[in-house]
Parts: sequence; C-alpha cells; structure tokens
Amino acid sequence: MTLKPAVKVCRRISEVGREAWDACAANPAYAGNPFLRFDFLHALEDANCAVERTGWGPQHLVVEDEQGRVAAVMPLYLKSHSQGEYIFDHAWADAYERAGGRYYPKLLSAIPFTPVTGARLLVRPDVEPEEGWRYLTGGALALCEQYAASSVSVNFPTEAEWRWMGEQGLGRREGQQYHWENAGYATFEDFLGALSSGRRKTIRRERRDAQAAVEIEALTGADLKEEHWDAFFAFYMDTGSRKWGRPYLTRRFFSLLGERLADRVLLIMARRDGRWIAGALNLIGDDALFGRHWGCVDDVPFLHFELCYYQAIEWAIVHGLPRVEAGAQGQHKIARGYLPKPVYSTHYIADPALRGPVEDFLRRERASVEADIEWLAEEYSPFRKEA
Repeated sequence: MTLKPAVKVCRRISEVGREAWDACAANPAYAGNPFLRFDFLHALEDANCAVERTGWGPQHLVVEDEQGRVAAVMPLYLKSHSQGEYIFDHAWADAYERAGGRYYPKLLSAIPFTPVTGARLLVRPDVEPEEGWRYLTGGALALCEQYAASSVSVNFPTEAEWRWMGEQGLGRREGQQYHWENAGYATFEDFLGALSSGRRKTIRRERRDAQAAVEIEALTGADLKEEHWDAFFAFYMDTGSRKWGRPYLTRRFFSLLGERLADRVLLIMARRDGRWIAGALNLIGDDALFGRHWGCVDDVPFLHFELCYYQAIEWAIVHGLPRVEAGAQGQHKIARGYLPKPVYSTHYIADPALRGPVEDFLRRERASVEADIEWLAEEYSPFRKEA
C-alpha cells in the first residue's frame, strides 16, 4: 500500500469522519480500546471539553493512500497548559520559562483527560504499520516547527510504539500504574483465595461494611438513563472541588457518552434511602475494564474501594475480561490486588538547550521507576507467594 507523503491537519475530528477514523482505530491490534473510537473523541469536542477554549486545540493528523482514502490518523492537540494529561512536565516548563524560553504552546498526542494506554499512531489494518508511523511522527514534528511549539509529547502509547519512537530519537519516559490481572478466576472468592489470609479478611470486611450501607447497581447499555448522569455529574463535580482540580468534562459529555457508547459504559452506582450518593464510571474494552471517574456526596466507609475496585474486579471476572485498569496513581490499590505496571510516554524537545537535560533526566528516571515497580511488587504484593 503506497501512502501520499503529504500529512493533513484536521481542526476537528468531524473533518475526518467516523468511518474513516474508525477504519484505523478499529485495527484488531488495538484490542477494542473504546477511547480510540471516533465517538469518544468526537463527544469530547462536541461537548466543548477538548477544544481551543479549554487549552486543547485539536490538530489531528491524517495520512491518505494513493486512492485518497484515510490510511493513518493520530489524535493530536495544541496545548496552552499541561493540565489533564497525567504525565507531568510542569518542572520542565518552569525551568524553561525561568531561563527565558516559551514552553507553551506545545503539541500532545493523547486521549484527553484519560491515562489509559493505547495506540496513538492509528493505522488501517491493510497498511504497513511502520510506514504509517513514520508519516504521522514526521507530520507531528513538522507541525511543531511550523507552530514554533516547544515540544511534541505522546502520552500512554503502546510499548511497541514507545520503543519505535525511541529509535527515531524521541526521549522515552516510563511511569507506573496499578492494574488487576485475571488469573482465570471463576468467582471473586477464587480471587480472594489467591491472597494472603490477612488480605482476604480485610477485603471481606470492607465489602461487608460497604454493601450493608447502600444498594449497588451496575448499569450499562439501555439501562443508562439521564437521571443516572445527573447524579453522576454531581459526584464528578464534587470530586473536582475536593481535589482543587479543574473539571473538564461537561454535563453534556456524559449524555453523549451514554447516547453514543452505551454498550461500552459500565456505571456502578450506590443508593441510600432512595437517593443516589456515589458512583464509579468505567469503560469496557475488548481486553480490559477501564476505571475512569468516581464521586461520592455521602461519607460511607470503604465505599470507594467497593465501587471502584471490588465491583470492577467482580464484573471483569463474570464477563471474562483479563484486566482491570483503575486509573492513575494510588499505592493503596496494591493491597486490593492491583499490582504496579509500566506505562509510557515519548517526548521531542525542540530546543537543544532543554532537550539535553530532559533526556538525561528521563534516563535516570526510567531506571528508578523500573526498580520501584520491581520492589513494590515484591514487598507489598497481597498475593500468597505460591499463588
């Protein structure tokens, strides 16, 4: 398959179109990641979440074949800040600004507000992957020069993309998250049986106390109603205010999510005395359940663990999913069966004066993160050694 050398820039994903985008995003190699789909990214733009006004100006890259068909795409944004990314470069920005440089704007390939690993260089199945990758990466670097941007970052790519981009000269960064893996469990009790006796007792007590205080419902597909989104949006806003965060997702986004991706949504809600008081939002992939947002307006002991971790594990076991990814950060997840796993990003810094120090930092950071993952898994794993 021969590709045209020119790379197009689309200021809205609607300019690419659902059929053309999903022809690349639906590549079987990406294992049905719902965040890559046109409908998810379009909902973020349609609901004014990932747009210029919020500092996420879409600059999606498109490569066509000789017949003019879309052959490869890359979600790309021109950023005026570093918020909502989950890969932190604030220290680089501060150092560069103090030295007289201008760190913003910068270019970022990522799924906005979503710390989930997935392909960022999306290539149609009948196109040779690395050919598409070369055009997309080259297009991003050319756009960086055209806009006089400070950098191009690619957050949470696959390991294969991360290694390939490193070979092309981009700086490689490594971080960690906490994932639960299904070792062929038939029931939640089977999972508990793989844990130490102390952890089994603790988890059973936490579940018993939380479940005694509330009614829990797991909602997906046609069961999702506007009343659920009204309640969940209140939880989401409350969580943002508690964490001094900036809630990017609008109320309209959740309605669009339920309208366009209902079959990929798992909303776990808790009710007390007839009133919704807490909820956890997950998206369903072909090979994982992805925990995304949580909120609670009443204080109920252990309810966070129940809705976000234990209900997710139980749902994954029942539906045969091999993995649960519970979002960014949180070493407390280890005690609940979520072990540390590496996640990746790559970074091109335009100014050599900043590039050198950043690449030196990344080399040292990678070694530290890899050692930390090994140590945490060895010292704090809740699993029995024989398990």
